[in-house]
Amino acid sequence: MTAQHPSAPARPRPAPEPRSAYAVFRSIGTRWGDNDLYGHVNNVVYYSWFDTAVNGYLIEQGALDIHQGQTIGLVIETQCNYFAPLAFPQNVQAGLRVAHLGTSSVRYEVGLFAEGEAMSAAAGHFVHVYVGREDRRPRPLTQELRQALARLAMPR
Repeated sequence: MTAQHPSAPARPRPAPEPRSAYAVFRSIGTRWGDNDLYGHVNNVVYYSWFDTAVNGYLIEQGALDIHQGQTIGLVIETQCNYFAPLAFPQNVQAGLRVAHLGTSSVRYEVGLFAEGEAMSAAAGHFVHVYVGREDRRPRPLTQELRQALARLAMPR
């Protein structure tokens, strides 16, 4: 846990969100090896689920070609808040939305829900910067990517 500067305003603790806060859902099955010694999914697995949900969606939409595409997304920031434990064997639904769409970057927000639960067990975000596969320099988002991301936009 990081200490907050005494003069900094207190930030409200993030809270679980309902399914209605997300535009699209993708199912992810937990695996035996996801659990840690404490009997729940280890925190590092949640970040893998974020990547899996977003990239799976983009591939399905024809907006990302992970093998031949000239543009790739690099994660430059990520964060997660945990509200309720998830564990194997359990199915998880990852809710996706886009919080910010820039020239070459996207902030995705992901809510992780236990199957059948109304409120998120965890929620977080990550930021992709899209760059050239060869030169790693920022590239404007392609039209296909913008169209796929527009479907993830939610009114605030």
